[in-house]
Amino acid sequence: MKSILLSTAIVAITATFATADGHSVVRMGTEGAYAPYNFINDAGEVDGFERELGDEMCARAELTCEWVKNDWDSIIPNLVSSNYDTIMAGMSITDERDEVIDFTQDYFPPTASAYVGAADGADWEGGVVAAQTATIQAGHIAEGGATLVEFATPEETVAAVRNGEADAVFADADYLAPLVEASGGELVFIGPDVPLGGGVGMGLRESDAELKGKFDAAITAMKADGSLNALLVKWFGEDTAQY
Repeated sequence: MKSILLSTAIVAITATFATADGHSVVRMGTEGAYAPYNFINDAGEVDGFERELGDEMCARAELTCEWVKNDWDSIIPNLVSSNYDTIMAGMSITDERDEVIDFTQDYFPPTASAYVGAADGADWEGGVVAAQTATIQAGHIAEGGATLVEFATPEETVAAVRNGEADAVFADADYLAPLVEASGGELVFIGPDVPLGGGVGMGLRESDAELKGKFDAAITAMKADGSLNALLVKWFGEDTAQY
């Protein structure tokens, strides 16, 4: 396998450039605000499940990769505009998104979304429910009987419950679980789990079929040798869905 460069820094959004050996850099777009999928660590670097998985996928595909941080609400438009080449940001595969961009196969199995409130009796059905904007969770709430209040970041959705601005937050159960555990009873799961989406996959431009094929091959290999399951357990625990 040829040597590769895996950047440990968050790079600014720039045009694609060539490395010294003439190969293009693949820019990996992420939000950096959705632990444990992706987050910014104390060193100011992209970290988390998707960082570790993405680096391994790049290594197996013999690609030179760097990480780019981008806000969630513009993450698809900036991919389409070629400000980076992939999205690894806890993004669920949906038919609506698939009309705009392409996806690899899922690297996180379809999983549940969940409600969290400040008390067991919090009104998740008809009250005010917070969700991150442009997510499948926000779309689900908008179609139901609750009043949707949207926020740009996942942290703000949870803060809305803590400060009484919302009765509940609706998000990926895997994102909410460590927050509930660490809250010391301040936050509790309420209502039923809701299965949404077709799993989490890497987003790419429709025109990048060759790049998609390389990453799909890496995911397939990691599913086959058990290394993807090992990463899922490492970052989400023994009870997480696996392949």
